[in-house]
Amino acid sequence: SRSERFITKFARVYTPIVVIIAVFLAIVPAILISGATFSEWIYRALIFLVVSCPCALVISIPLSFFGGIGGASKKGILVKGGNYLEALAKAEIVVFDKTGTLTKGEFNVHQISPFNMSMSEEELLEYAAYAENFSNHPISISIKEAYGKQIDSKLISEVEEIPGEGVIANVDGKIVLAGNSKLMKRYSIEFNANPPVGTIVHIAINGTYEGYIVISDEIKPDSSKAIKQLRELGIKRFMMLTGDAEQIALKVAEELGIDDTYAELLPDQKVEILETLFDKLSKKGKLVFVGDGINDAPVIVRSDVGIAMGALGSDAAIEAADIVIMNDEPSKVATAIRCAIKTYRIARQNTVFAIAVKLLVLLLGALGIVSMWSAVFADVGVTVIAVINAFRAYNL
Repeated sequence: SRSERFITKFARVYTPIVVIIAVFLAIVPAILISGATFSEWIYRALIFLVVSCPCALVISIPLSFFGGIGGASKKGILVKGGNYLEALAKAEIVVFDKTGTLTKGEFNVHQISPFNMSMSEEELLEYAAYAENFSNHPISISIKEAYGKQIDSKLISEVEEIPGEGVIANVDGKIVLAGNSKLMKRYSIEFNANPPVGTIVHIAINGTYEGYIVISDEIKPDSSKAIKQLRELGIKRFMMLTGDAEQIALKVAEELGIDDTYAELLPDQKVEILETLFDKLSKKGKLVFVGDGINDAPVIVRSDVGIAMGALGSDAAIEAADIVIMNDEPSKVATAIRCAIKTYRIARQNTVFAIAVKLLVLLLGALGIVSMWSAVFADVGVTVIAVINAFRAYNL
């Protein structure tokens, strides 16, 4: 963390300076002051030297962050370094992905609507399942699960997955398009522009629109609790960036009380929007992004603190993240921030306490008011107290 780096640099400069002052204190006053003895001023210099040892600072500051990381891990929150914990303590804006982060990411086929009477619901679902066969996207998985039959992959060829739009595949000699409205517009296919609210997968075969499938996803019960707790912690602004349809995103945002929502975004568009948020932070404020999918990896990397959902999250998101939440509960974001604030406060307490006591005893030692026992307390005693205080960070 920055606090640890500061203490290391401070000790590197501070230690030789106090040694030089101690040598000066042992020799110069004994020469210049009438009636002074070398034994008296050497004793004072030794007191000064013992007090000035930076053990309390060098040990307790890293230990505070170790304690904070350990305390977070007990709650199922893995923090990859003290610098991320320190940055999290200064969070001002929290940005969420939607699917798999605020919602369960467990899609279910809710409705199958053929456009032409010549095609049944079963046939439309079958074409969609074959087209989506090689995709691991949660929507694709839900369609294959709803189909529930063995898929003959020999009938599928020329598969192309277009990020943020859908898939194109040759199914038994027919070109099948399965995706959102962007995919239909890309190939100039007229489609139903007023489907019900939900995640819509439009199906077109050989350039003809054949209908749509409605996929539903539920908000996690923990999501509203997460937003409430984050507001209590003083987070100034909430935002949601998602590749999902705008209607669905707005509905989720309204239910959870999220300030701003941007929908139907590709990964690079998420990064572009995130860039505009940095100007809205205070000088020391930090931006946090919470996501789970491979599409979130670029935004996780770009944010000040990237948080990934570890249970359902993609390997790319987890690898890119600074903090990983192992059980996918959004409220753990608030727990992580609470832990970071407590850890940072304890590190500051140790810094102020150690420096204040040392400066006081240094001054009194130079004036000959305190004994070597006071110097020992100012060094070892303060170190022990600071270490004990650092252990508080382990208990959330």
